[in-house]
Amino acid sequence: MDARQTDKSKLPSRHVTEGPERAPHRSYLYAMGLTTEQIHQPLVGVASCWNEAAPCNISLMRQAQAVKKGVAAAKGTPREFCTITVTDGIAMGHGGMRASLPSREVIADSVELTIRGHSYDALVGLAGCDKSLPGMMMAMVRLNVPSIFIYGGSILPGSFRGRPVTVQDLFEAVGKVAVGDMSLDDLDELERVACPSAGACGAQFTANTMATVSEAIGLALPYSAGAPAPYEIRDQFCAAAGEKVMELIAKNIRPRDIVTRKALENAAATVAASGGSTNAALHLPAIAHECGIEFTLFDVAEIFRKTPYIADLKPGGRYVAKDMFEVGGIPLLMKTLLDHGYLHGDCLTVTGRTIAENLAKVAWNPDQDVVRPADQPITVTGGVVGLKGNLAPEGAIVKVAGMPASSQVFTGPARVFDGEEACFEAVQNRTYKPGEVLVIRYEGPKGGPGMREMLSTTAALYGQGMGDKVALITDGRFSGATRGFCVGHVGPEAAIGGPIGLLRDGDIITLDAIKGTLDVALSDEELAQRRAAWTPRGNAATSGYLWKYAQTVGPAVNGAVTHPGGARETQSYADI
Repeated sequence: MDARQTDKSKLPSRHVTEGPERAPHRSYLYAMGLTTEQIHQPLVGVASCWNEAAPCNISLMRQAQAVKKGVAAAKGTPREFCTITVTDGIAMGHGGMRASLPSREVIADSVELTIRGHSYDALVGLAGCDKSLPGMMMAMVRLNVPSIFIYGGSILPGSFRGRPVTVQDLFEAVGKVAVGDMSLDDLDELERVACPSAGACGAQFTANTMATVSEAIGLALPYSAGAPAPYEIRDQFCAAAGEKVMELIAKNIRPRDIVTRKALENAAATVAASGGSTNAALHLPAIAHECGIEFTLFDVAEIFRKTPYIADLKPGGRYVAKDMFEVGGIPLLMKTLLDHGYLHGDCLTVTGRTIAENLAKVAWNPDQDVVRPADQPITVTGGVVGLKGNLAPEGAIVKVAGMPASSQVFTGPARVFDGEEACFEAVQNRTYKPGEVLVIRYEGPKGGPGMREMLSTTAALYGQGMGDKVALITDGRFSGATRGFCVGHVGPEAAIGGPIGLLRDGDIITLDAIKGTLDVALSDEELAQRRAAWTPRGNAATSGYLWKYAQTVGPAVNGAVTHPGGARETQSYADI
């Protein structure tokens, strides 16, 4: 068939490439060297979060070229573009972290606008760091054009005096220096070897957690999210994705055919089973919101409660993402969950087949101990637990992977800090006391604004040997690299008068990850009196993007989203 005869009557790009009235539009495409055949083929957006900000993004442009070759080989026309990324490891511990969660919305919005503005027919999205993964997946389900997600891959572990290390060791080393357990010379040596390659943080922190989600939810090709960034096999996955997205166009398989309620439950199950980041309880509701599906923090927590923890991955375990890939990858984890009834096998994926069909030939690897069989778990409930109580009526989340049951209940007096910096200073100066519950508030989506992560503080505590002697709660977030009794996403947040904003030093707080509760020993009457006396406080975001974000962002329980979502749509972009 001649390229001019390609049926684009239902594809968005017809608005740019077809008919005599589009001659001016086509002239721009000819200016970039496209042929007549290429102009009249489906136009496929190849979006990456490439930048030189951090190693997690640095390989994405190379991988995008492989995607483009795959698209072209399947008679599509790739159109590459980049969007932003804010890298949490570099934004951590200072005001830059306020840009992290808002960047998720900018990524989704900017990809949407680029696809809409240029009438592309499909999307292959490459992302490498924390918020860029959910941001790219949110754009896919929002636009609802045939799409495939590609993770840029994890970093390789470093080696420090013969011991494998990750950036988690470096954050905790800061605490060791503060108490004299590590010299500045040793710290300097460690920082030079902790991150030896391109790729995202190597353990089951937020990036690898959301990479696991991408396969489990059905938006990524099997095995593609596990291969480390330096591995040449990544280019093969990328080329295959470019070819496969053309099949999705032909079959009209769209993201919302794939991301269903069952698929979201599958994603939550793999987070729990892998001891993944608490941030998944923020991102899964946000992805669901784009589809018009109600799937809140409480829905995520219920799946966590029912799913066994089986992957022995850092920060609570022994291994990193590279290790899991080399013993069978994410499909190995998914296969044992499916075999024991923890996954829905009938969910469609970007392969055009179901989860069960994709996993049919995956054989169990008995010669490894990275992933356990689902009927022989590390613990019978997931590595992440949802909490609720009079201190968190809208819920909270805590990562318990690697914590013994004896450490999953904590009662102590509150030590209240308005902002992370005040708490970090107390930790560095060791002016806190064992047995206290450190409360970091006014760090929520609106109050921060931006819902900062608190890894610098928690890692410093562990470096001081105090990680199991205090607890932390915040209306902000904790990094996927955080370990210890650290409760995030406490809602309602302090900035809107939530109970966490009413706490005073000395209030007795009980955290119980076994029962799933978070309470303060105050009566309803006392809380009401304090609420009546409470007055809002401002923050430094009085203009610019953070101000705009604070005006629109919703509560953490629903994913901290900024627009009405798929439920309010009257027409999706894919149907224009």
